[in-house]
Amino acid sequence: MQQNFLIAIHHSKDSYSSRWIEYCTEQKIPFKLVNCYSDSIIEELSDCSALMWHHSHINPRDIIFAKQLLFSLQQAGVRVFPDFNTGWHFNDKLGQKYLLEKLQIPHARTYAFFSKKDANQWIAKTSFPKVFKLRTGASSANVKLVHSKKQAELIVHKAFSKGFSQYDGYSSLKERYRKYKLGLTGFNDILRGIGRLLLPPLSSITAGRERGYVYFQDFIAGNHYDIRVMVIGEKAYAIKRMVRENDFRASGSGFIIYDKDEINLDAIRLAFKAAKKIKSQCIAFDIVFKAGEPLILEISYGVLTSGYDKCPGYWDSALNWYEVKFNPYGWMIEQLFRV
Repeated sequence: MQQNFLIAIHHSKDSYSSRWIEYCTEQKIPFKLVNCYSDSIIEELSDCSALMWHHSHINPRDIIFAKQLLFSLQQAGVRVFPDFNTGWHFNDKLGQKYLLEKLQIPHARTYAFFSKKDANQWIAKTSFPKVFKLRTGASSANVKLVHSKKQAELIVHKAFSKGFSQYDGYSSLKERYRKYKLGLTGFNDILRGIGRLLLPPLSSITAGRERGYVYFQDFIAGNHYDIRVMVIGEKAYAIKRMVRENDFRASGSGFIIYDKDEINLDAIRLAFKAAKKIKSQCIAFDIVFKAGEPLILEISYGVLTSGYDKCPGYWDSALNWYEVKFNPYGWMIEQLFRV
């Protein structure tokens, strides 16, 4: 590590920050905690060489300005995590569509329309089913399988009229109840879901309704799972996520397999190649297969820490396997030291 290298860490609940603090403390890496919401944050960072902030897509304050602060600092020469290449497309499926297309990274084909006329003309000649998604959302939120032209037309009409709330209270309540029956959550979570029917989360209110565009993706049939691969520098780890019962969605299902032998190496290979093209510090890929070939569905820089602690090892970029306990949050810090 460089001398006089001081890392600023914005600490928040349910984020990477606790792991960063623990790693810096263990490795005796100089750091200080900062409050990125402070009006004087620029002054508070004056003695820092880097800022690390695991900002969230569901925190209304983060939504307003996290990327703007990070990218402003980066432009001024401060090292940040996530940096621009890592974070600009976070929680933005439209941005991901154009990025994957331009970089010619294998992915499930997507379709975006910004007028009702164009969307309906496409509906008239395309085949179904298709997957409808909002630009934002995680854990399979705002994702629906569209079976017919009529269903697609109704979605298009809504997209170019009153639009969609980013929070679907009824679907969220159904998901909470599903997890409750499986023992994955408690009854208080059901009660919170009922309350959300009347009062949606502040993040949804802050972001407003999604309207003025419609986004579809090819449905890749025959996948009973997806592979989530996280690439950090020259290392990667992965989990296999099974789909929900009588559903096609794997993200957020809670059914996770950690066995290395269950992970198709073609998914790891694609993830390394894609991460190199995107030039990201840290990136997660949701991957399915079509005719045996891996295709990316979505990308993200941030994931829930609890879902990955049981990973038994990792791969390097040459696809060598290391069955050892590892600390990916330390890897994130190490990325800051690289020129």
